[in-house]
Amino acid sequence: MAQHRPSAPREPLAARLPAFPWDSLAEAKRAASAHSGGLVDLSVGTPVDPTPERVQQALREASDAHGYPTTVGTAALRDALVDFVVRRRGAGAGAGSDGGSDGGSAGAAGIGHEHVLPTVGSKELVAHLPFQLGIGADGAVAFPHVAYPTYDMGARFVGARSVPVDMERLAAEGDAAIPAEDLGRIGLLWLNSPGNPTGEVLDVSQLRSIVSWARERGIIIASDECYALLPWDVEEVPSILDPRVHGGDLTGLLCVYSLSKQSNLAGYRAAFVAGDPELVGELTAIRKQAGMMLPTPVQVAMTAALADDDAVRAQHGVYRARRTALREAVEGFGGEIHGSRAGLYLWTTFGEDSMASVHELAKLGILTAPGMFYGEAGERFVRIALTASDERISAAVERLTRR
Repeated sequence: MAQHRPSAPREPLAARLPAFPWDSLAEAKRAASAHSGGLVDLSVGTPVDPTPERVQQALREASDAHGYPTTVGTAALRDALVDFVVRRRGAGAGAGSDGGSDGGSAGAAGIGHEHVLPTVGSKELVAHLPFQLGIGADGAVAFPHVAYPTYDMGARFVGARSVPVDMERLAAEGDAAIPAEDLGRIGLLWLNSPGNPTGEVLDVSQLRSIVSWARERGIIIASDECYALLPWDVEEVPSILDPRVHGGDLTGLLCVYSLSKQSNLAGYRAAFVAGDPELVGELTAIRKQAGMMLPTPVQVAMTAALADDDAVRAQHGVYRARRTALREAVEGFGGEIHGSRAGLYLWTTFGEDSMASVHELAKLGILTAPGMFYGEAGERFVRIALTASDERISAAVERLTRR
């Protein structure tokens, strides 16, 4: 009788990942919550203001959604996506198409349906893009050296090497900014402008330089631009889709975009990817096989949100007021704010270890995110979010000022 040998113990993927960063804030959150005036949670970037009424109404009216949605989205949604990237993100001439291949209308300068694809939020795309592009354990994924942790997770999920990169140095020095052992392995380069958590913005010249560098090496660029319509100290936030950046050729370029921040749609998971139609086609094929479809009511709501510039403009004004008040209080408390030229965060150092700053602010009932969550270069910073109600921001300002 054959004997069965015990199989090797399975090592779950989850066991090979670092702990979820925000779990480490439990102690600081308890301390902050004990404050007599209550917790002011400035540790996360989740919107607290209402979803625009026009968007809510669109969702309600589309609630009878009995059939399966399509991965590519409705024609109306794709029209709205085309219009948005042309109108708000500067997508321009030379995109390589004279219209949607499925009969959809083309936007200005040849952007069509085949250039856009809705996604179930942007975080899932960030986490799974290396897999969907076929990057494996022999490859590498590069991303900003102070960055949203999910870029690193996407590399880890496929066993690829993670390569943190100083993007300003990459734009200026090229190969010298990349470890020599990684140069030949990188298959995907993530950009994030405006950056989370730093709020730094790459200008047209820097983007153009990085695109040129990546193209010489056959590296795909994915540019995460979800904070682009929240500028403060810059005249523009250019997109990877802008012809001034790509020279009329979108080959190898993807823009990843979310409506969570600008339209208070985090709970809707409404996002999209746009760019090189061949790459968008690859992603569409994979996502069809996996059944990754944005729910129909959300597609309808997203269509409404993409056209609602008034709501975006109003929300920008709300955040500007909160930012102005909070910035003055943080600086008065001894904080030194770096970058933070766009987006929803004040990237702040108090000249000490980031967790020391977190615990000091927790004594005031204010919870922040330690910079170490975002890479070694953030170890002496905290990220302070603007995403709290006017009342809670005022409470934080009062505590910082009184102290």
